[in-house]
Formats: sequence, structure tokens, C-alpha cells
Amino acid sequence: QVQLVESGGGLVQPGGSLRLSCAASGSIFTIHTMGWYRQALGQKRELVGTITRGGSTIYAESVKGRFTISRDNAKNTVYLQMNSLEPEDTARYYCNANLQWVGVYWGQGTQVTVSS
Repeated sequence: QVQLVESGGGLVQPGGSLRLSCAASGSIFTIHTMGWYRQALGQKRELVGTITRGGSTIYAESVKGRFTISRDNAKNTVYLQMNSLEPEDTARYYCNANLQWVGVYWGQGTQVTVSS
């Protein structure tokens, strides 16, 4: 079995920062692309960004210049550094990972609330 566990969410004021982590554990051979998605209340889940095993990243236009994705392959962990947070960034944030031989797994998500 494979598990992805997100952490680091919480309540932050507009303009603040948070760093999310997502650690994969279990029967893992190789993790290819890892990604962050978010889903606001009543909205569809949307892409925040992805990172390949080699470190290439893509971002949604709405977060470019504010969010940074990184990963530690030795720890099977992906990070999302979020700066200059806005109320519109309020959502549940999910990570996913494309694992060799077994496919795509998702975490349970962590809530991020941006409010004064």
C-alpha cells in the first residue's frame, strides 16, 4: 500500500506564507511527477502546479510568482511554499504522485484558510 500525507495547512492572514509538505510512504519504487491541486468550497479541483523527478515545474497562472514547488526524492516528499497568500487561495490542498508500476495516488488534503 502507498500513502500520501499532507501537512502544514492552517489559518493565515492575507499576505502571509505557509509551507505545505506531502510525504509518500509504502511500497514505492520510483515516483515520477508529483503535483499539488486545490479545491475551494463548491468548486472543482484545480491544478496548482507539478514537479517532475528531475525538478522541472509548471504552475497555474493564478499562483505564478507566489508559489514554489520543490521535492526531496530521497525522502519521497514534495513541498509547496506559498507566499503573498490571498483570500482566493483558501481551499483544501491535495498532493498527488505518479508512482512507477502502480499509478497515481492522492493524499487526503490539508486545509488552507486565508483570512484576516
